[in-house]
Amino acid sequence: MRLRHKPWAREEMDKYPSIVIQNPHENKNKWHEWFGNDKPLYVEVGTGKGQFLTGMGELHPDVNFIGVEKYDSVLISAMEKVRDTEQGNVVFLNEDVENLLDFFGEGEIDRLFINFTDPWPKNKHAKRRLTHGNFLTLYKKVLKENGEIHFKTDNQGLFEYSLHSMSTFGMAFNQVSLDLHKSSMEGNVMTEYEEKFSQKGMRIYRLEAHFNNK
Repeated sequence: MRLRHKPWAREEMDKYPSIVIQNPHENKNKWHEWFGNDKPLYVEVGTGKGQFLTGMGELHPDVNFIGVEKYDSVLISAMEKVRDTEQGNVVFLNEDVENLLDFFGEGEIDRLFINFTDPWPKNKHAKRRLTHGNFLTLYKKVLKENGEIHFKTDNQGLFEYSLHSMSTFGMAFNQVSLDLHKSSMEGNVMTEYEEKFSQKGMRIYRLEAHFNNK
């Protein structure tokens, strides 16, 4: 994905600290206090322009959502969506998923979403894939016992890799779909990429998995 640089994005997001959280490490183990309720906490890593998370926030007002996105030139679009809809249960962190443990305590997250992440197809880049074992180690620490990972992609190679990576890591699969839009799943919220790919007739792959023996 080629990013269009927006030098003004960081300054604009700083105007809305209730949407793009500043100094998120201060809220580690305290996110329920920050939201002011005990609702479940769902996190999306690599949230992009925010269509999925804002849609989920509207569909599930009984859940708190946090999107993690390191590129401010992309995250500005997500911030604007929440600003315009005034959703109080969706916020963002302008941070790198590699630093997840800096912002979330052990067992603090109920569910984690990974949607249409970069497949990094070359073998030498495997460790950059968000379903690599190194990232799974992070997810296991921040997810509650029986907390789930929901993963969607249009890339068959990445999906097959993720199935193998999660299985090798000792995860169990609750649901696997090789063609999501022809499945019986209800309540699916599409990302920007998902809309684009599905309109071209491309197959969407999806899985739900959880860790065993946390």
